[in-house]
Amino acid sequence: MGYGNKTAARWFTLVCVSEESLPSESFEQLAMPHFERLYNFACWLTHDRQEAEDLVQETYAKALKGFPSFQPDTNFRAWIYKILRNTFLTSRTGLKATSTVQLDLEDEEEILPAVEETPESILLQHSDGQLVQQALEQLPVAYREILLLCEVEEMSYQEISATLSIPMGTVMSRLSRARKALRDGLRPQFQKG
Repeated sequence: MGYGNKTAARWFTLVCVSEESLPSESFEQLAMPHFERLYNFACWLTHDRQEAEDLVQETYAKALKGFPSFQPDTNFRAWIYKILRNTFLTSRTGLKATSTVQLDLEDEEEILPAVEETPESILLQHSDGQLVQQALEQLPVAYREILLLCEVEEMSYQEISATLSIPMGTVMSRLSRARKALRDGLRPQFQKG
C-alpha cells in the first residue's frame, strides 16, 4: 500500500458560491493545483485511502466555505494544509492517532543547521521505499507530518510553522527529533543487510 506520488481520480465536485463573495482569484485556481499533494499527505496521515479521500473532500468543503475570509496576500498552500491537518486531528482517526502518542518535551533544543539535502531526503529519494514507508508509519503523527511537510511537500520552515501553528524554533527542534527517530527506526533494517 504505497502512498507516494499517486494520481488520485478527481472524485468530488466543488459546489457553487456567489462570485461577489470570492476574492479576485477563484478558489479553484488556488486550490486545485494542491489536490494531489493534499491527497498524498492525507494518505500518509490516515494510512487509509478511503479515509484520505474523505479527509481531502472535507478539507476542500471547509476551505471553500471559509474562502471569503482568506487573505489574498497570505500563503494559500499553508492555509489549506492547515485546514487538512486540523480536520484530520478532529477526525476519529486523527484523535485515535494523536491520543496514543507522547512526544519528547518540546523544550529540549537540538537544532541542526538547515542544508539543501539531508540524509533523510536522500534516503527518501534513493532507498527501498517500502522500508522508509514502514519506518514513517511507525513514527508519531507529529513527527510523521513534519517530516512529510519538509521532505516530501518541500515546505519551508516558515510554511510548516504556519501550517502546524507552532513557532519556528519548535519546527526546527521537532524536525530534528523526527529525523533522529526515523534514523533510529531504519538503523536495524540496514544493519541486517
